[in-house]
Amino acid sequence: MKKIRTLLVQFENELAQYEVSAFRGAIIEKVGRENILFNHHLDDSKYLFKYPLIQYKSIHKKPAVFCLGVGVDEIHKLFSQSSWEINLKGKMMDLQINKLELGNFTLAIGDKSQSYRMDNWIALNTENYKKFSEIEGEIEKKEMLEKILVGNILSFAKGIDWDVDKEIKVRIDKIEKVKNIKFKNARLLAFDISFSSNALLPNHFGIGKGVSHGYGIVKSFKQ
Repeated sequence: MKKIRTLLVQFENELAQYEVSAFRGAIIEKVGRENILFNHHLDDSKYLFKYPLIQYKSIHKKPAVFCLGVGVDEIHKLFSQSSWEINLKGKMMDLQINKLELGNFTLAIGDKSQSYRMDNWIALNTENYKKFSEIEGEIEKKEMLEKILVGNILSFAKGIDWDVDKEIKVRIDKIEKVKNIKFKNARLLAFDISFSSNALLPNHFGIGKGVSHGYGIVKSFKQ
């Protein structure tokens, strides 16, 4: 069990999923590249190999920033800017806050399953995509994705220093959509799924590949 602070900042403006990377870049330029938690790089060549505590998203087609832990404290570096106008690769956007959701979430492995939905989950890297494509049965494909999902949750737990002391169980209830996407010059699959798990997980956090670019957004059906 672990308690963690969360903050969702959602803006009034419109933002498509394909524009999230540009939105991320614009926020980084606004606050300054020296702020590591915003850009997830130690310098121009070294990536910070840790779960991102500041994540950029499109939620209901609106730009949003989701923060966890110390990322909640760091967001003041955006709020303290004299201007909230950002440049999305030549498209100017004056950010207007729609809502702020501050929370204190208790992460735990419970006795009962919780229901979730996840959008744009990049589950497969190049290696396991090959294995996935060679599997013929739909049940076997789902089982492979369930194992990857458990691994993603464990990676998230490790990244925020959550000591998981019980077995994490997941069941993919439905694969609702599979999309071909381009991420960092690679062609990948993104899954929209509904799943259940005994892990109590916060609303709007991300898992899988591309978390800081708005992929793999998890939402509880209760929230």
